[in-house]
Amino acid sequence: MIEIPSAALTADALAAVSDFFAVGSNDLTMYTIAVDRTDDQVAGLYNPLHPAVLRLIQGTADAALRNRIPISLCGEIAGNPRFTALLLGLGIRELSMSAHSLGSVKQRVREIELSAAQDRANFIMSQTDTGRIAMLLDDFNGPV
Repeated sequence: MIEIPSAALTADALAAVSDFFAVGSNDLTMYTIAVDRTDDQVAGLYNPLHPAVLRLIQGTADAALRNRIPISLCGEIAGNPRFTALLLGLGIRELSMSAHSLGSVKQRVREIELSAAQDRANFIMSQTDTGRIAMLLDDFNGPV
């Protein structure tokens, strides 16, 4: 499980001795930006679109691909169709989610042109502002 920044930052070394990666996006986000999403006083600051979180996911996916091991991602973003194109664009091909999310994510997967998702993900990864990242992602997703 890749759930803490140190694991993501050493993904190449871990991939060399692993059969697969499973990214736990909720914990990875929480530990990366130091925000507990269950704490009402700071939960509003929890944001998986923070550039640091996205770069850790991207680096982990790149390491898995380089080392030819499967990578999956679980957590809230896996089951939210808003994030599907970005995750596919970053190289994630396996998403773990609750049953009630399957239909909407599956529909989004069917709508996505993979090369366009990769291009948008590459552009998003060059951004440093969370608000701009959200706008670019929502613009790519179109009207909901």
